[in-house]
Order: sequence, then C-alpha cells, then structure tokens
Amino acid sequence: MTKGVQPWRRLVEILEGALILGLPFLKIDGQSALRFDVPTLRLYFFGSTLWMDEFFIVLVAVIFLVLLFVLVTLIFGRIWCGWVCPQTVLTDYTGFLDRAKKKGPFSKAASYGAALVVCIIVSASLIWYFVSPYEFFGRLAVGQGLSRTLWGFWIVLSGTLFLNFAFVRHKWCATVCPYAKLQSVMFDNKTLVIAFDPSRKQECMNCMACVKACPVGIDVRKGPDAACINCAVCIDECTKIMGARGKKGLIGYFWGLPGETAKRMLRSNALFTGALTAASLVFLVYLAASRITLGLDVLPDYNFPPRAVQHEAVNSFFLLIENRGSRDEELDIRARGLKGSKARPGRVLIKAGQEGKFQVFIVAPAQAQGGAKSFEMEIESERTGKKLMQKTNFIFPQGSGGEQKP
Repeated sequence: MTKGVQPWRRLVEILEGALILGLPFLKIDGQSALRFDVPTLRLYFFGSTLWMDEFFIVLVAVIFLVLLFVLVTLIFGRIWCGWVCPQTVLTDYTGFLDRAKKKGPFSKAASYGAALVVCIIVSASLIWYFVSPYEFFGRLAVGQGLSRTLWGFWIVLSGTLFLNFAFVRHKWCATVCPYAKLQSVMFDNKTLVIAFDPSRKQECMNCMACVKACPVGIDVRKGPDAACINCAVCIDECTKIMGARGKKGLIGYFWGLPGETAKRMLRSNALFTGALTAASLVFLVYLAASRITLGLDVLPDYNFPPRAVQHEAVNSFFLLIENRGSRDEELDIRARGLKGSKARPGRVLIKAGQEGKFQVFIVAPAQAQGGAKSFEMEIESERTGKKLMQKTNFIFPQGSGGEQKP
C-alpha cells in the first residue's frame, strides 16, 4: 500500500506534465483542442472557435478562474503551490540539480545539460499553444525552418526557464511569486495548513529531519512561514521517524492552526466567495450555450437594380455569412414577410471557420404600384436548425419588362 504524501504528489505531477505536453497534439474537428491562433486572432477551445469580437467570454472565464483561485486558497490554503504550480512541478522534475551539488564537476555539468534540455522542451510546448506542433515539427522536418520571431521566443524562453530552474528554484516562491504574497491576505484561521502540533511538542526528538528535508529550509515547528510551499515533505519525514517508534507523526494537515477552537471548512466568507464563483460559472455557461456560431449581414446589390421580369419582381442582395463553428454548414435561405417569394439559390454551403460572400436573388410577385416592402432575410442551418435573420427592404419596380430571368 502506498504510504505518505509524496507518491500522490508525484502522480499529480506526472499527470500534469502529460497533460501540458500532450494537449497541443489533441485535435477536435481538425483543429487543436486548445490554441490561440495569432494570424487569425482566434481561440480554439475544445471544439469551439472564439473570434476576436467574442473575447468577452474569455474575460468572464478569467473572472471565474480568479474567483475559483481565491475560493480554493481560502479553503485549502497553498494546495496549488505544493501540488500543481508549474514552478513547483518543474523544480521537482529537475530535482537532480540539487543532488548534483554534492557531486563532482562532470555530474554538475551533465545535470545542467539535462536541465537545459527540459527547459527547451517545456518552452517548445508553450509555443505549441500558439503554433500547432504539427506545423512546428513540419517546418523543421522539411527544412523550411521557423520564423525569426518563433526562434527568438523559443531561445529567450528556454534561457529564462533555465536560469530560473538552475539557480532560483524554490526561492522564486518566497521572493518573486505575487500569488504567494497575496495568499496571506486570503487565509483565515480555518484555512487548511501544514503545521506542527504544539500539543505534542514534548514528543519531538529534535532530530531536525523535517528541517533538513524542507526544500526552502524553514522550521515548521516554529509556526506558519510565508516561504512554505506546502510540499508536505516534512509530513512524510516526521511520519517515517515517528512511525519507527510506533507513533503518529507530529506534522500534518490541519484546518487552521492545531490546538485552537474547532474549525469548519465552510464559513460565511467561504460561502460568499463560493456563491460569487458559482454565479460567474453559471454566467459563463450561459454565454457559451447562447453563443451564435453564424453571422449574417445583408447588403443590396447596387450593380443589379430592382427589375420586373414576366410579372415578377427581382432584387439582388449580397449575404455576408460567417461560420464560427467547427463544422461546415449548409444554410437554407428564405425571405420572411414576402408572400410567394423565392430565394435563388435557396441553399449555400459555408466552410467551418470561414467567411463567405454570396449573391442571392429574391423573386416575388410583382405589384402594379411598385414601392418598397420590409422583410427579413433568413438563413437556417440544415444541421442544427438554428436560424438567423436580418431586416432589409425589397423594391418593387413599376411595370414589367422582357429581361431574362437571372
């Protein structure tokens, strides 16, 4: 049976690494599952495509994530820092650098080289969220190469990550990270923390195992410290030492500091923050569900004046249609409000993620007096049945002529 916290942390880190590296290779309906395409300014998100003028949905998603972070921090403390923060995960992945400090120059050089390779791969994986990895490797394979911008970004990012994980490491959390600085403001006396149980301090053997194992060198026995990254290494070390004596470890997870009054995970501030988080999620889901993936603009064709042909009036329009979905759409075209009218063509095809300009003729029974009549140009998706309409005017010319039908 698996014992201790660290095996579970390692499992979470492996899954996170596989997710970050593997997600760019996942395709849904022929597009990346998650990628922001810079040339077209479109965000591909698990089968949906957000165009630039729809980025208010992204803003609402960011608000939801911020509130979720506040809620998780308020209840579970630094669980993010110790379990899923990329800084912590990559520092653990490059833990061989810490071990190499006690070895010879060759081991140190090999360790730094291995760390550089890790940073190059991680930097490339971040680029894949903007440039498809299939395009990325395709350019390299055919010798076409990457653009100067991509090369520059890759080199600078790789170098920055290497300097960070080779020399800063866990010090980043205690000195630079803004989230770590804000956490103390979000905590209350019921937040989940890793702490030493003072009621059992007489059982402590002063072996210093918890201090020696701590990656940031703090003494958890002295109380909460802003430098703590919640990695729980001290819990496993103390549990191992005390377990040899048949006793429970002196360090563990507590709702607030141990020895104080009874704690509740749910309290008024947590419920209020949770309600805001839930409300933002509901609003986000509503925006996503009510999003219209088709766009329609109707323009009169000034190069084709309205005319009468064999007792029928004919008007020409241009339909500017956007398909923001991930699938091709066949659209039926109708003129609502014009009795006996027909659209020619009555159906058009618009490719996924494309914009199209279509000339459409509306034919209606002629009127002797002529004049204009308002109607609604309608398009309906053959696949989903969703409709989109826009008002415009139909011009009835007076009289009739002998022109040919369009």
